Amino acid sequence: MTFGSVSDRNISAKVADELRDAIQNGRLEPGERLVERKLADSLGVSHIPVREALAKLSEEGLVERTPRRGARVASLTDKELQEITGLRIVLEQYVARSVQQSWTPKSDQTLRRIVRQMIAAAEKEQVESMFALDSRFHETLWELADNRTLLTTVSQLRSRINGFLRAANGSLAADELVAHARSHEALIDALASGDPARAEAAMADHVQIAAHRINAVSHANDADADRAADPAV
Repeated sequence: MTFGSVSDRNISAKVADELRDAIQNGRLEPGERLVERKLADSLGVSHIPVREALAKLSEEGLVERTPRRGARVASLTDKELQEITGLRIVLEQYVARSVQQSWTPKSDQTLRRIVRQMIAAAEKEQVESMFALDSRFHETLWELADNRTLLTTVSQLRSRINGFLRAANGSLAADELVAHARSHEALIDALASGDPARAEAAMADHVQIAAHRINAVSHANDADADRAADPAV
């Protein structure tokens, strides 16, 4: 009896983790080609786990695979952003209601501690630290909601747009970055108020603002690409 297939699955999972992180961190950009053998050489593995990893990431919406054209890092159309935003609002509002129902002083303290760290990072223009803390804030909310299925679903949706969120946050001016960090205080205040309607409205605004930021940066990048392709534009 052998267990080689288990090892292969472990390798493909690790490759998927590495590529997922590269996509979400912006090291692999939207539209960039993903050539199996080049990736395999870079990662020091055979092409088989790379192929399996790309199939997994395709299921997650992070990679686009087309016949005879190979794989690319997935782009985000306006329609896809609108769909993801709509779903995120519904699910994040459910998170807000669930967290509010079990709200404790410890919940308040935990979230405010993260926001203080977020503001400090923003004031120093430490975009990567700021983004990591922003992610931790929302992950903490999902954990406080105490719903494993919900946690998995919401985190997958955010994972789909993480790279775009990172780019959007990175485009903010210093004062805008601080304002974004402080906007999380309004979320906590809404949750602590005990008013479900206020919490839902605050969460919807928060998600919509993020979507508008992504959309603005995406269209700006498209315009830059058009000008580069045609200097007369």
